[in-house]
Amino acid sequence: MSFLIGEGMTCGYGGADILHGCTVGVDPGEIAVVVGPNGAGKSTAMKAMFGMLSLREGRVMLDGVDISSLKPQERVLHGMGFVPQTSNVFTSMTVEENLEMGAFIRRDDIADTMTQVFDLFPILKEKRRQPAGELSGGQRQQVAVGRALMTQPRILMLDEPTAGVSPIVMDELFDRIIEVARTGIAILMVEQNAKQALNIADKGYVLVQGRNAYTDTGAALMANAEVRRAFLGG
Repeated sequence: MSFLIGEGMTCGYGGADILHGCTVGVDPGEIAVVVGPNGAGKSTAMKAMFGMLSLREGRVMLDGVDISSLKPQERVLHGMGFVPQTSNVFTSMTVEENLEMGAFIRRDDIADTMTQVFDLFPILKEKRRQPAGELSGGQRQQVAVGRALMTQPRILMLDEPTAGVSPIVMDELFDRIIEVARTGIAILMVEQNAKQALNIADKGYVLVQGRNAYTDTGAALMANAEVRRAFLGG
């Protein structure tokens, strides 16, 4: 069983189920990527694992403990960090204030973690006194990821981290995500850019209409002719 796993998840919005027995998991130091066509339930799976949606069936396990009934803020206390796709920075606050907000659950000295975030994203150190609303899309994403890292999470969950950024910025963000995983943090990521995401993934989940269509290593999914033809443009 994975360190974090959503097992047999069935849930949705209102009376309609989006996920149908979906299973997604990730282990420490691993990058797990969830890909699939629009409307496949990728972001729904992420929200369900973070407690933003209640499961009708299935469960979410963290380190062998059932956390299905915990609220999102309680899951943060258990080591889960979540970066939503949109509205993920406080635009009127400076970069540094955004990072400080990320450390709201901490009672210890956050200076070392702040330094680590600035080492990971040097541009944020340069712009630390600038309002986040003045940054480019890619820089805002760095702020959002950095703020989640300020909680010292065991799992970092990213919903479409490269949405709306240029290919160069996407490559840079993926490089930083690899660096984070190397520190032992589990990375669970939903991505529209399936080919690029699977290239860096230890594990990949292809969802179709809320169900697991393919589950394998990133490399195996990249090499799978059916996956390439249906989801990766041949």
